[in-house]
Amino acid sequence: MESVSHLPAILASILGVLCLHFVYNRLSSPLARIPGPAISKWTDLVYIHYWFAGKAPNYVHKLHEIYGPIVRTGPNRVDICSVDAVKEIHKTNSRFLKSPWYRTLVPNNIETVFSTTDPYFHSARRRLLASPISDTSLHQHEELITGRVKMTIGKMAEETQTSGATDIFKWWLFMATDIIGELSFGESFRMLEAGEASNTCIQKCQTSKSVLIPKQKSQYTLDLEGVSAFQPIRTTFPNLVLFGKYLPLPVLKRTVAIGKRMRIYATQSIERYKKILTENPSNPKKTLFTKLFDTEKGGLTDDEIQKEAQGYIVAGSDTTAVTLTYLTYAVCGNRRIRDKLVAEVSALSEPIHDNDIRNLPYLNMVTSEALRIHTAVPFGLPRSVPSEGASFNGYFLPSGATVSTQSYSLHRDPTIFPDPYTFNPERWENPTKEMKDISIPFGGGSRICIGMHLARMELRLGSVLFFREFPNAQRSDKEGMSAKDMEMQSFFLMAPKGHRCLIETK
Repeated sequence: MESVSHLPAILASILGVLCLHFVYNRLSSPLARIPGPAISKWTDLVYIHYWFAGKAPNYVHKLHEIYGPIVRTGPNRVDICSVDAVKEIHKTNSRFLKSPWYRTLVPNNIETVFSTTDPYFHSARRRLLASPISDTSLHQHEELITGRVKMTIGKMAEETQTSGATDIFKWWLFMATDIIGELSFGESFRMLEAGEASNTCIQKCQTSKSVLIPKQKSQYTLDLEGVSAFQPIRTTFPNLVLFGKYLPLPVLKRTVAIGKRMRIYATQSIERYKKILTENPSNPKKTLFTKLFDTEKGGLTDDEIQKEAQGYIVAGSDTTAVTLTYLTYAVCGNRRIRDKLVAEVSALSEPIHDNDIRNLPYLNMVTSEALRIHTAVPFGLPRSVPSEGASFNGYFLPSGATVSTQSYSLHRDPTIFPDPYTFNPERWENPTKEMKDISIPFGGGSRICIGMHLARMELRLGSVLFFREFPNAQRSDKEGMSAKDMEMQSFFLMAPKGHRCLIETK
């Protein structure tokens, strides 16, 4: 009985020791010397607050403005805004591997070419996936891509005729989704043809009849938006999300439901392509995934293909659509820039080919500026500090710490980009080496975005065909459209806060 009576005192002593250990680690860690708000030593709560608000890049950037190029953003997390850090962390064969955070970013912690933290897995998987989407290989799909871009421009023109303005964010999203769908699975999602309605695959996932209702977004469109918006929940509460379907929390249930539907979309797309392969085995339609089905030559299982397909659907649509939207919006907001671009693209002869436009000087300046100031992934790309630690800006980072170099801050460094918040394509007329080195809109090193060349082709063709067709395009204020709709909201992927961008094309 006497030993039992001492139990509270023993527990209190243990708790006291643990608290002292916690405080000692926080104060004695090498990270304690790194500048930043005092609260960052103790908790991630402030950072998480901005993460959930879609303003984490803005918050980290503000810290850089206050504390300098290296800043502590959490107990075990540091962000660095410097050319040297970008070169070291994102170089090929870097010692800084993707942090475990990436596994929480995707449903069920699935391992894909994007989410894996294993360099050997990544290297093997990238060898299978990279060749069909390389700059050289994509030219065999140019006619398909150009056709979809032209259809998009036509849909924008039709909407302008009926509504007086067109929602370019919607149409660029549909276009990019259809393109990645057909390139990957041999059949488009037909988002463009259906307009606001969903495609056949998505309609099967809904209980209601397929009815085209103007201004009503399809479940698929809502899911594409939701995948990004619910990322903070996945990364902050990964264990809760795993049990979300059993917990009485609507937000967790919605997060789980979106992940489930995205798996259905990917699975059904794969099944359709397998049917195409069965119907024409001797001469199958070539897609980005064709090699994956050849198990005799190192292909993947259906489950592995489904996981990669799920990532392609999201990464191949949202990112390109967002960049094209902000590029168009920026150009339409400055008559001088618009007229200069229009003059360049209007001088082209029909038919338009990608090889004819990839070296257009002003188009490339506009594209580079759009990728700088409106990067689709403005977030820091978390990396784990290697076992031997690392030093940056005079500070030592211990093994296991998380370090990032967020493009939002890098691309707004006033010492490299004077007047950084101004959309100024001319700054790229004679770019400095530092400008090139610090620009990472697609990441860098061996983990650079696998779809970079496809994105650039869509940006080129989309911009050229849009401004050839609509030389007088300008921003619209119809339906209450304002600059607030275009505020950047970042849940890893960035998107306009209003999820729309109205442009008048007459």
